[in-house]
Amino acid sequence: MSMNIQGKKIAILATHGFEESELTSPRDALKAAGATVQVVSPESGELQAFRHLEKGVKVAVDKGLGEARAEDYDAVVLPGGLFNPDQLRVNEDALKFVKAFVKAGKPVAAICHGPWILADAGVLKGRKVTSVPTIRKDIENAGATWVDEEVVVDNGIVSSRTPKDLEAFNAKLIEEIGEGKHERRAA
Repeated sequence: MSMNIQGKKIAILATHGFEESELTSPRDALKAAGATVQVVSPESGELQAFRHLEKGVKVAVDKGLGEARAEDYDAVVLPGGLFNPDQLRVNEDALKFVKAFVKAGKPVAAICHGPWILADAGVLKGRKVTSVPTIRKDIENAGATWVDEEVVVDNGIVSSRTPKDLEAFNAKLIEEIGEGKHERRAA
C-alpha cells in the first residue's frame, strides 16, 4: 500500500472477544501507512483476542470509550469476531461514537461481524454492505443491500467478510482515510 496517511488518527473500537487478525492487521497496516492508531474500549487494561474459538493475544486499551470523542479521530475501525461486536452493538456509548463518525462523513470500516454495530447504530439504510454471511439477514433488516464481495465501499463505509479479505480491506480503508471526509454522506 503506497497511500501515506501521515498525521491521521484512527480509532479501533473493540472489547473482549474480537477476532485477533481483524484488529491487528488493520492496526499494523494503518501504522505502516503513517497513521496514529488508538484502541478505544468500554473496558480498561487489556482486551482478550480470539482466533476463531481459541484465545489469542491480549491488546492494550489506549483510551476509554467514555473519554474518546469522534471529532478527535479521522476514522474508526470495527473489528469482528463473535463476542466483540455482539457486546458493542448494545452499548449506547459505542453506538453514539460510531454514529458521530457517520454523521461527520468520516470513514468507518467494519469486517466480519463488525457491521452488526452499524446495523444497531441505524446507519445502514440504503447502503451496500458485506459481512460474514451469517449476519446477512441482520444487515438486510437494517435496510442495507448485502453483497458477497471481498470489500465493499459505500460512500465512506468500508466493509469486508472475513480475515481472508484483510488485504483488500486494509487497502480500501487506507484509501478512504486518504480521501478524507465524504461530504455527501455527512449532508
